[in-house]
Amino acid sequence: MANISMSELKKGLKIEIDGVPYKIVEYQHVKPGKGAAFVRCKIKSFLNGKVIEKTFHAGDKCTTPDLQQRTMQYLYDDGDMMQFMDNETYEQIGLTHDQVGDTEKWIIDGMNVDMMFFNGDAITVEPPAIVELKIVDTPPNFKGDSQGGKKPATLESGAVVQIPFHLVEDDVIKVDTKTGEYLEKVK
Repeated sequence: MANISMSELKKGLKIEIDGVPYKIVEYQHVKPGKGAAFVRCKIKSFLNGKVIEKTFHAGDKCTTPDLQQRTMQYLYDDGDMMQFMDNETYEQIGLTHDQVGDTEKWIIDGMNVDMMFFNGDAITVEPPAIVELKIVDTPPNFKGDSQGGKKPATLESGAVVQIPFHLVEDDVIKVDTKTGEYLEKVK
């Protein structure tokens, strides 16, 4: 486990504090008029999904967590847990909705995701960076709708994104799962 200094902190970095793995979701370098510079971060726990604020001062160090990633296939939601299957061993693992968190809105049956393991225990999943999903509900187009405008669309996974007016139900689109933005229509 490598030590990470304050100057190496950045958004998306995975760190471990007091035996708990976190991901930095927001990062701000502060240089006050008096005193030493510091870094203010919002960090999200991989174990319970809670976001907390943490301040790092010069000389503070944290470690990289012992995280492993395996590709898993999403099978189904049994009501209490979301079931995933390891593509190599066919072992089935369930995660609670809290463990999956916001990622749930990008996952559909049969989709491959990266499952994160901490000390051998499954803790969360990350969807692919870009997903292809079908539009299941969107308002109809009206004559005079501008080319540059946007309208909301509900996707087959349940996520709602803003799309151009020319797209209709049953179109398949690519979406960036990090930002939730529409990228393009799949031909």
